[in-house]
Amino acid sequence: MTPTPVRVVERRTEHLDTVTFSIAPVGAPLRVAEPGQFLMLWAPGVGEVPISVAGLRDGGITEHTVRAVGAVTRALCDAAPGTVLGARGPFGQGWGLDHLAGRDLLVIAGGIGLAPLRPVVHHVLAEPPDGRRLTLLFGARDPGRLLYRPEIAGWMADGAADGRVDVRVTVDTAEREWPGDVGVVTQLIPRVDLDLARTTALVCGPEPMMRFTARALLDAGLAAADIRVSLERSMTCGIGQCGHCQLGPALLCREGPVVDWARASTLLAVRER
Repeated sequence: MTPTPVRVVERRTEHLDTVTFSIAPVGAPLRVAEPGQFLMLWAPGVGEVPISVAGLRDGGITEHTVRAVGAVTRALCDAAPGTVLGARGPFGQGWGLDHLAGRDLLVIAGGIGLAPLRPVVHHVLAEPPDGRRLTLLFGARDPGRLLYRPEIAGWMADGAADGRVDVRVTVDTAEREWPGDVGVVTQLIPRVDLDLARTTALVCGPEPMMRFTARALLDAGLAAADIRVSLERSMTCGIGQCGHCQLGPALLCREGPVVDWARASTLLAVRER
């Protein structure tokens, strides 16, 4: 429960209210995170919030993408390079990439939900080519809210070069000069050529988006056990003691945030009061 001191080493603005920053341990290193896990990040004098890992780098450096929606996230977004923060973790269950070797991955993200899925793309691109494919479907509210735009352009170029990665982007609304698709991200699913027997879908975004996406994938013939989603609740302790992240019988900081749709559909059937 005691935060480890970390220092902000890089910071860049993604959008007016969204920032990506990198942190490095000041002294003792944190445990190495798995894609899909989260850290509890502490802004001294303000508070602590759960933030997903958006990137893993050598030297124990982790990257995090944060949208300013409250006092703590605003303090994190405002933290300049050199600022010392606190971190605990990593916590939770990740995407389970170690058990998905050789399988095609269909990554579907909405808005800032791309952040915990970004390390999945990095993981696949770092592998020697082995015949597996990764398809990324990414939707945002408008072109200005698209995360990692230079990096996504690079992924598209890599995909065009070797065919391993297929990236498709859509926005809800756009001006006339926008060259891409307009509409919800689920409209892209029928355009993807899926080998259902060897495909696992990884989905993260607003809860309604994940519900509709899971339904579209089921309708396309993908099994519920082959659809994994990242569920967000109020993670306060990170170790399953405080109960704030309870959803039905599950404590998501410990049993999630990543669960398969067979489990998630049952959990999400519980109405919040």
